[in-house]
Amino acid sequence: MTTEDKPEVDLRLLSSLLDEEEEEEEEGKEEVEKGLPADDEAAMLDVAEGGENGDQRYHLTSIQSTVVIRQIRSQGLSFQLWPAASSLVSLLDSRPSALLLPATSQIRILELGSGTGLVGIAAAAILGASITLTDLPHVLPNLRFNAESNAAAVAARGGSLDVRQLRWGEDEDAAALVDGEPAFDVVVASDVVYYEHLIDPLLRTLRVFVTGEAAFVMAHLRRWKKRDSVFFRKARKLFDVAVVHTDPPLPGKRVGVAIYRFTAKRKLF
Repeated sequence: MTTEDKPEVDLRLLSSLLDEEEEEEEEGKEEVEKGLPADDEAAMLDVAEGGENGDQRYHLTSIQSTVVIRQIRSQGLSFQLWPAASSLVSLLDSRPSALLLPATSQIRILELGSGTGLVGIAAAAILGASITLTDLPHVLPNLRFNAESNAAAVAARGGSLDVRQLRWGEDEDAAALVDGEPAFDVVVASDVVYYEHLIDPLLRTLRVFVTGEAAFVMAHLRRWKKRDSVFFRKARKLFDVAVVHTDPPLPGKRVGVAIYRFTAKRKLF
């Protein structure tokens, strides 16, 4: 996968525009983005990548390597590839400095809702990072398959992959990831805001890991105006949120993928 470097964005202007959009959304606009079906899963599938089961290959230009990802669309949303994941991988491949990642010898990254594992596996290879891929128990076998399939390419770059269970909002799962381990430097995720009942558990989990200097990098494609507005309104009470990158709209859509960076709010004394 290759992308040309895009011009730098004015973060203050973008944040202002997004704030204005979210304020309008709270004033009673439609729940569903125009042109998308009301059913949650149908709306997600409307923009899923690829029409068949099987392997998808992503060429990483920056390291001249290829990541191979198995998707099994018939098994549900977590077994498919999504535009936000591709956008985040493209940015990691072409301009990782935009994400303001810490300069450490081997960065430790936690990925939430890994699904097929594309983002975490690509990040491990590109950055030579130690990545913990997480998802629900029934997703882990395919996630582990993809991690093992790309282990050699990741190891060649000095990276590593670990696959773990993490149910959002479940304190014991979060505790198992931090027990006796160094803190994660960064948390990443893509396309994780879709079901309203998962918003609060997601934020609860983020509060565990996004502390101090650790940041949360999220690639997101807006699909439901009101639902997205609820998430960002709640998130901004806990975190400082900035837009670091935007992609142009997908064909036939009005919005493109945006990549956000969340950091813990500083306490005022």
